[in-house]
Amino acid sequence: MTDQDIEGLQRRLAEFAAARRWEQYHTPKNLAAALSVEASELVEIFQWLTPEESARVMEDADSAHRVTDEVADVLAYLLQFCAVLGVDPLEALAAKIERNEERFPAP
Repeated sequence: MTDQDIEGLQRRLAEFAAARRWEQYHTPKNLAAALSVEASELVEIFQWLTPEESARVMEDADSAHRVTDEVADVLAYLLQFCAVLGVDPLEALAAKIERNEERFPAP
């Protein structure tokens, strides 16, 4: 496993938090709230853009940097949340896709 796979990233996030003694704050409730805040910060970037402007957001270096930072924050909190609750995010996603394929069959 490398640091670039899901488990490697979760391990790095746990080590980062442990080195700062933050584990006590990484409860499911706190992580869910932090995830919501970070997702809202991602939405904020697009808040007043037209659909056309939003499609071009990555063309501007400043905006692209903000988007990638917020994506990283959202993913970091989601991975920490999953680690704390013992949820495999890839298995959860695969199962959800299967349920959606059954629920919403292609025409």
